[in-house]
Amino acid sequence: MTDRIATVERNTLETRIKVSINLDGSGQSSFSTGVPFLDHMMDQIARHGMIDIDIVCEGDNQIDDHHTVEDIGITLGQAFTKAVGDKKGLCRYGHAYVPLDEALSRVVIDFSGRPGLEHRADYKRSHIGSFDTDLFHEFFQGFVNHALITLHIDNLQGRNAHHIAETVFKAFGRALRMAVTPDPRMAGIMPSTKGSL
Repeated sequence: MTDRIATVERNTLETRIKVSINLDGSGQSSFSTGVPFLDHMMDQIARHGMIDIDIVCEGDNQIDDHHTVEDIGITLGQAFTKAVGDKKGLCRYGHAYVPLDEALSRVVIDFSGRPGLEHRADYKRSHIGSFDTDLFHEFFQGFVNHALITLHIDNLQGRNAHHIAETVFKAFGRALRMAVTPDPRMAGIMPSTKGSL
């Protein structure tokens, strides 16, 4: 496989974003989004996905964090689409269970070419610090729509909202890592009986 790196810039009246990723990285990351809890969650994706991620965003956070969080999901999804290329040789599917104390989440991914999101996580409070927990869904919906993946997120148990969020994002990183890993037995082969994804 060629280098699986991508840089995407997305500028609107609400946000100005630059995302760079390396799917074959070592989990290095750098974030400047104006949303500290989102930075913390992005770091989980990078570290547990072994994906280098750099994100710089200037958004209209004086209104709220909605546009920033959603648009980062969109732009990161676009970067993944660019980095995976034609998907030949990919494992394609990924899954992970991740616990953190009382919390346990499962994430399953298919680089199917068809956007679909099932997000079942019952956060026990509306905010984690100043972060609105409704925005987790907006992030994942933006990512799914532009990475063209099917994504199932299930928080299986948990009481602490921070723990729940962290298990979701760690499992997401681990599932991504599995899905985008090259399969040596599928080198040059499209992982689909249809012949395209």
